[in-house]
Order: sequence, then structure tokens, then C-alpha cells
Amino acid sequence: MKLAIVTAYPPSKVTLNEYAYHLVKHFRQKEDITEIVLLTDRTEGEKDINFAEAGCKITIKECWTFNSYKNIYSVTKAINETKPDSVLFNLQFMKFGDKKVAAALGLMLPFVCKLKKIPNIVLLHNILEEVDLGKAGFTNNKIMQKIYGFIGSTLTRLILQADVVALTMQKYVDILEEKYNAKNVKLIPHGTFEILEEPAYDVPLQPFKVMTFGKFGTYKKVEGMIEAVELIKQHSNFNLEVVIAGTDNPNTPGYLESVKEAYSHVEGVTFTGYVAEEDVPKLFKESAVVVFPYTSTTGSSGVLHQAGSYGKAVVMPDLGDLALLVKDEGYRGEFFEPESVNSLAQAIVNILSNNAYRVELEKANYKAATAYPMSKIADMYIHTFENIINKKEVVIIEDQIIA
Repeated sequence: MKLAIVTAYPPSKVTLNEYAYHLVKHFRQKEDITEIVLLTDRTEGEKDINFAEAGCKITIKECWTFNSYKNIYSVTKAINETKPDSVLFNLQFMKFGDKKVAAALGLMLPFVCKLKKIPNIVLLHNILEEVDLGKAGFTNNKIMQKIYGFIGSTLTRLILQADVVALTMQKYVDILEEKYNAKNVKLIPHGTFEILEEPAYDVPLQPFKVMTFGKFGTYKKVEGMIEAVELIKQHSNFNLEVVIAGTDNPNTPGYLESVKEAYSHVEGVTFTGYVAEEDVPKLFKESAVVVFPYTSTTGSSGVLHQAGSYGKAVVMPDLGDLALLVKDEGYRGEFFEPESVNSLAQAIVNILSNNAYRVELEKANYKAATAYPMSKIADMYIHTFENIINKKEVVIIEDQIIA
């Protein structure tokens, strides 16, 4: 199978590029895949396809640009030129832009594949029905939220024109089946990027590095985390450092720089900026606990799966999709009340003050992460494509018989 993947891809800063990297890494090792065609966004640096493992041929075609109105044309042209057997879209609703028209036009691409009768799957990482539009940085205006809801429903119906829409959480499947009467949605879990050897669970006790990782400024805010650690320092002898790894959310440029300036008087706070793929292991391995300073959620958390694969204890808000993941996939952690500094501080202390408990959480999260390695997820997509192709062949034969 010659598989095209429409996605952002490293060194892109567009969301989901890291997920695409790991998906490609495992797809290329499958015997069923003869070639991968990456239909990616344009970047200044070269695409990262230097995998250590042997695998199939990878062709790169940079054919779209974030916020461009021409993406629907340029990606369609690239599909025509490369002639893939199947197409996988790695999407969320703001994948092609944070400008509404550009984003909407890009999301019409699965419908284009449908018209061209190319077997296609949309991997949809979030659904607007489960996004708090205000906290996620879209709008707080109630009228605009209703408009967004209408637009989101329209775009969802377009996306559902794909042969299959794969969702990372069972709740999302249930919502689309109920609201849209969708018959072509299925659960394919997020998966864990790297399954490493089980760690020794011997993180040096001092200093404790309290780390968070992501794109910040909308519903992911780090002020409370910094203040929580400062509160702990004031009332204990813990030697603590804060590591804020990642960049601004595209909707909030300059956010982290403003936080850095506002908390410049606080010692032991590190802002790493963008973390290259090869630097991610060191980041997690050196951390004593991974914190999710979220006030809302917009989908299955890749960072939670990464934390699990490195055997890390986590501190999470007791809300939305993170709470569901704990229930559905077996992750464990300490919960805190969103936007409560005291609650967050107590959750961190509960882990760091009890080494046996910390190790218990680490082992549970490693076990949860190893249940769905990316190699298994890649197999699920290949199997789904095979089913789509077989059904299309049956339809063609039936049409020929009738004719």
C-alpha cells in the first residue's frame, strides 16, 4: 500500500507534528506499507526522517501552509501527482490555521478524497462538542460560541464524509454516533510514542524537578504551577525546581515571555522553549513529577502517554478528558482542583513526600502506556484501510454484475 499522510511534521511548530513523526516511524516498518508520502506543511528546516530502523521509502511533498486559503487546492494537487492508494489525515479543528476560513477549507480535504474515491481515514484528535471555546482561546462571546458551534457541526459533517473517522476516546465515538447518527466512526486509541525498557524508578530525590510540557497560554497556564511550587518551598524543606518545556499556543503569542518576566524574581524556574525530538527523553527522565496545569481539555493527551512511557508520576486536574483517560486506560495520578494553587501544591506534596507512593504511580503509568504502543496503533490503521479497500472492491464487483 502506498500511503499518503496529510499532516504537520517536524520541524514544524504546527500542532500534532510530533504525533505524525512517531506514527510514520512505525508505519514504515510494516510490510503492508510499500511507500509513505508525507503531504506536509512547508518548513524552513529539513523534515526529520532519519530513522535508525530500516523501513519503506518515504517521499516528502511540502504542499500546504498554515493559514493559507489555497491549501485545499495545493493538497489536492499533491494527491493527484503522487497517486496514493490510501490517505490518512492527522487532524484537529485548527490544523490548517487559526483563521476560521483557512481552517475550514483545509478540513474539506477528506470530502475531496471521498469524491475522488480514494480510501481515506481521518484521525480526529478532538471534537468541538468537547472543547470549551472560551478557555481554549477561541471566544468568550456567547453569540460567537453559538456561531462556532454551528460552523463546527457543519465541518464535522464534512469530516464524516471520510470512509472512516478514527477517534482517540470512546466518549468522542459515542457523541458522534448519537448527535450525527454516524456509522463510520471507530475508536483507535492515541497510543504511546516510545515503549522503553521499564525504568529503575530511581530519580534522584534532590532537587525535585516539577515539569510541564506543551503549548501554553489558553487553557494551559503555568502561573499557578510556579506559585504552587513557591508555596511548597515556603512550608517545607523540599529542594524544588520548575521546568516549563514548550512554546506558546498559536492563539497566545508572547504568553511565556510575559510569564518569564512576571516571575523573574523566582529562583529555580527554567523555560526550555521548543524541545527537539531528540531532547524529549532527557526532559522526562530528569523529572520527578509531570504536572498538567490545565483549566480545560481538548482531546486525548499525548503528554500523558509520554509521561507513562517514561514511568512518571503525574498531577492532573480532575476534569474532562484527562479524568476519562485515567478511567479508560488505567493511568493514575494525583488530582487537583483547576485554578486552585493550594490544591495543586498539595497534590505535588502528596507524591513527593511519599517515595513508595510515587513509585506506585510510576509503575501504574508505565503499565498503562505499554498497553497501546504505536506499532499496535499502526496495525489498527492498516487493518482499517484494508477493510475500506475490500468494501470498495465488493461494491465495484456488484456494480459490474448489475451492469
